[in-house]
Amino acid sequence: MGLTLQSVVTPQMITTVGSRVVFLSVIAILIGLAAGVVAQILLALIGLITNLSFYGRLTTQFFSPAENKLGLWVIIVPAVGGVIVGLMARYGSEAIRGHGIPEVMEQILRNQSRIPPRLTFLKPLSAAIAIGTGGPFGAEGPIIATGGALGSLIGQLLKTTADERKMLLSAGAAAGMAATFGSPVSAILLAIELLLFEFRPRSLIPVACACASATALRLKFMGPTPIFQMPSIDPPSQSALALYVLVGAIVGVASVAVTRAVYLAEDGFDLLPIHWMWWPALGGVVVGVIGYFAPRTLGVGYYNVRDELSGTLATSALAMLCGFKFLSWSISLASGTSGGTLAPLFTIGGAMGGAIGAALVRLFPTAGVDIRVAALIGMAAMFAGASRALLASIVFAFETTLQPLALLPLAAGCVPAFLISALLMRHTIMTEKIARRGVQVPVDYAADFLEQMLVKEVATSRIVSLRADQTLGEVRAWILRREEGSTHHGFPVLDDQRLVGMISQRDLLDLSQPDSKRLCELVHGPFAVAFKDNTLRQAVELMAKEGVGRLPVVDRQDPGKLVGILSDSDIRRAIRKWLEESEQAQQTLRLRTLF
Repeated sequence: MGLTLQSVVTPQMITTVGSRVVFLSVIAILIGLAAGVVAQILLALIGLITNLSFYGRLTTQFFSPAENKLGLWVIIVPAVGGVIVGLMARYGSEAIRGHGIPEVMEQILRNQSRIPPRLTFLKPLSAAIAIGTGGPFGAEGPIIATGGALGSLIGQLLKTTADERKMLLSAGAAAGMAATFGSPVSAILLAIELLLFEFRPRSLIPVACACASATALRLKFMGPTPIFQMPSIDPPSQSALALYVLVGAIVGVASVAVTRAVYLAEDGFDLLPIHWMWWPALGGVVVGVIGYFAPRTLGVGYYNVRDELSGTLATSALAMLCGFKFLSWSISLASGTSGGTLAPLFTIGGAMGGAIGAALVRLFPTAGVDIRVAALIGMAAMFAGASRALLASIVFAFETTLQPLALLPLAAGCVPAFLISALLMRHTIMTEKIARRGVQVPVDYAADFLEQMLVKEVATSRIVSLRADQTLGEVRAWILRREEGSTHHGFPVLDDQRLVGMISQRDLLDLSQPDSKRLCELVHGPFAVAFKDNTLRQAVELMAKEGVGRLPVVDRQDPGKLVGILSDSDIRRAIRKWLEESEQAQQTLRLRTLF
């Protein structure tokens, strides 16, 4: 009797990149192009609604609502927009409410990346109305959400798996960001840090394809000029770098306060004795009142970031913009309107960083602090602290300004902001809402322990086997004597020292079979085996799929040669050892920290 690879079930060898990834990448390119078109349509729609609402003219050319001449009537405009958004949420889809990215994250983690198709239209329309009537949000949030919804819709139409839908959803969302800011690399990093929750070629390639195609289309419409163009900067001095670390740390503390304030405001709206449909209107009134006194807080406000990075705003203007923008945005967002978080965080952080930089210039005039660089660090550090998307924040600030000499100051400022946020805040501005709903969000993307160990390192070489010519009566007597190894749940069956099958203790004790029957007559296949060079992850997945607690371990070149047995107790022992080693390492680190 011989054992061949055709007569056994072996762990599935998963190819990192295959033809399916090529297919998904082609689809992702189309999604990226579609997201680029959606971005241009939404920007034009925001421009149209802004012109109609604040200037009474019919054009899609973008104008800032800050130049309006409405006087006190400006208070009414955002309130009317809030009423419309509330009605759309009540009678269209409640899912249009919120930040954008957290809702996409929730669909990935809870709903197998399935987003209702109607959101592909309702989300951008509601956001255009909210922003066009003065809402203090950026266009990128709804574009990201719409791109994600488009990717999810296409994934559902193509009958893809949940994992593939996650790739297409993330590709669409990242493409939306790339199409808005012309920042393909940071969009890819944002997808990794906030949406994919993994770093695998089969996920990364489609996302990268989508971002590249979306950015290429943006170049066609908008040209190569960076969205936040700023004057060239000089290399930083060592003393300036040290102070930039301080800027990042202060902004990091502020990012924690901003996050908590947003959700405190949301809790406040929950206490109101009126239906949530009317909350956006109340938020709109606040936006209008603040907009009357500080017109710069109205609308998208990308020009605010440009002015912050140019260094032309006075310190008092930066402080006012930071405070008023924060109040307007946090209350409006908490009201449940359709908005986003990225552009407001950039504006608030940039203004705060610029103001801190101006103070440092006065305190340390010879240190070489550049107010523009401080503003850029504040912008990136605020997002890094609030979202904990560290790499995306640093690269985004570079891509949107094309200032290579800013990379070192950005790293110096964003890392302390990220550290402080991680120390002081359990959840981020992106995850707090869905965490409250019971959704567990991954925070560490470490290499899988089970993928790092091979079966041969865990399996036991002390094999308790049975002979194919043994009778059931002989084996049953052996089990009843409870000799060593007789309590195992399964046994490999050998014929002339060659593996021919596996038999369970249940089959051995089945009284419907006579004692005279030989084991070779009971062995039937195919049965599951593991190769000694399989990873522990592959073996565990095979055991779960086949519903077995023990796998015979064989040589890939000679499948009939039994070299070991892998049991669930072996796996538990390996995991326990790994946990103990990890705990010892942490204890050693804590002791070193103390002394």
